[in-house]
Amino acid sequence: MTLPPPAPTAPTAKFLADRTALVTGAGGGFGREIALGLARAGASVMLHGRRADALEAVRRDILAEGGAAQVAVFDLADEAAAGKVLQALGRIDVLVNNAGLRNRRSMDLLDREAVRTMLEINLVAPFDLARQLAPGMAAGGRIVNVTSIAGQIARSGDAAYTMSKGGLDAMTRALAAELGPRGITVNAVAPGYFATEANAAMVADPAVAEHLVRRTSLGRWGRPEEIVGPVLFLASDAASYVTGQVIGVDGGYLAHF
Repeated sequence: MTLPPPAPTAPTAKFLADRTALVTGAGGGFGREIALGLARAGASVMLHGRRADALEAVRRDILAEGGAAQVAVFDLADEAAAGKVLQALGRIDVLVNNAGLRNRRSMDLLDREAVRTMLEINLVAPFDLARQLAPGMAAGGRIVNVTSIAGQIARSGDAAYTMSKGGLDAMTRALAAELGPRGITVNAVAPGYFATEANAAMVADPAVAEHLVRRTSLGRWGRPEEIVGPVLFLASDAASYVTGQVIGVDGGYLAHF
């Protein structure tokens, strides 16, 4: 199954021109696309990751389009390093918790340390970033978590990831309730099957392609850039009365049977 050709890139209104955004895991995949989308909408983007070379490549792409971006290299699992960098960032208006870890193994092959590592990156770190950055957010601040349809449905051999994403869905609701009185919204997008670099082997598998034709309403893989629109909506004033929601971006996978 082939992907449809990418849609032409239309000029984007600078509706985030006065905002500063932090995107975790911005060196590739969803993070890169989201960072580019936020920059095109006028936001000044802080690019987080562990590889400076990958982040600098994204930064160059943003600067080439006339956008503004900086690089912040730190490990989300290193609480001290993360705290030091966050203190130096200044005010963040939009936090996109995109960075994640996956460990596709059956439960009998997952020891406590493997589960702790997954939860640390996929759930504890997003909570801690929100905890540290929310006090500096003005009313109208936005937190957008990148979760997964795995937070709502499960498959064999992926227990720790599914647990962590289910927790991230719940955290989205919990923080929406807690931060709502401050005028800060907290939402999430839940991607389905996307043709990212991390899924390259699955994209090349005819059996997976056949499964998507049968199982999704749109009958195809998602393109990485198709995650951007929902994130931009949730980061914008257009979503000022939307909070505590997990929006499926899955070609109809959750709705289709």
